[in-house]
Amino acid sequence: MRGQLGQIVRFGLVGGINTGTFYGCYLLLHPWMPYFAAYSIAFVLSMIGSFFLNTYFTYRTRPTWKKFALFPLTNVTNYLVQSVGLYALVTWAGMDDRIAPLVAAVVAIPFTYLLSRKILVPGGRKARSGADGDAEAASDPVVTR
Repeated sequence: MRGQLGQIVRFGLVGGINTGTFYGCYLLLHPWMPYFAAYSIAFVLSMIGSFFLNTYFTYRTRPTWKKFALFPLTNVTNYLVQSVGLYALVTWAGMDDRIAPLVAAVVAIPFTYLLSRKILVPGGRKARSGADGDAEAASDPVVTR
């Protein structure tokens, strides 16, 4: 239980860093392109950073090419939830398109945690060697507790 609480806290910290990275990129790109294009590019850039922060810091697991390839799948739901939220907030609710991405991101947090944990820590709490050939779970204190 204590290990999972630590993961959730670390996930929150990474989420804050990731949100800041995303939002900074979004604001830099927004003056040069439509808001949704700026949003999409910022999302991809921050997702790459999120992968490395989550593997090394949140879940204390080794990044692999397989996980890197699968990680975007965990963010498809996140992207869809945020995209629908962004569109609804800007188009229907009339929210400022500089603020709406932050509001939409908050709604997607629980989905992102559950899906990223599923991809980055296969087998959950069980210590086992991953299908990609790495035996990181045996030395990962978060996974083996």
